[in-house]
Amino acid sequence: MVKHIILWKLKESLSEEEKAAARAEAKCRLENLNGKIDGMISLKVVTDRLPSSNADMMLDSEFETEEALAGYQVNPLHVEAATFVRSVVEARLCLDF
Repeated sequence: MVKHIILWKLKESLSEEEKAAARAEAKCRLENLNGKIDGMISLKVVTDRLPSSNADMMLDSEFETEEALAGYQVNPLHVEAATFVRSVVEARLCLDF
């Protein structure tokens, strides 16, 4: 099993209302990928965070193999969702293990 964890910081130029909308849209788009990509075990997006956090969203996903993760990254469904996320994000950190 491979874990794929992403932390995102939204663009500072977004208003609080825009950030809330961006978090909701990203969560919807990404979680909609569950069951649609070969080798993906699970994917969830966390948008409810404590005030002590310095990230706005987290993606927590699991894949059967490294090859499944690589396939997810180029899958057109993921690319479409990720294009939206990139449009509202200024920083991204990734940890795969």
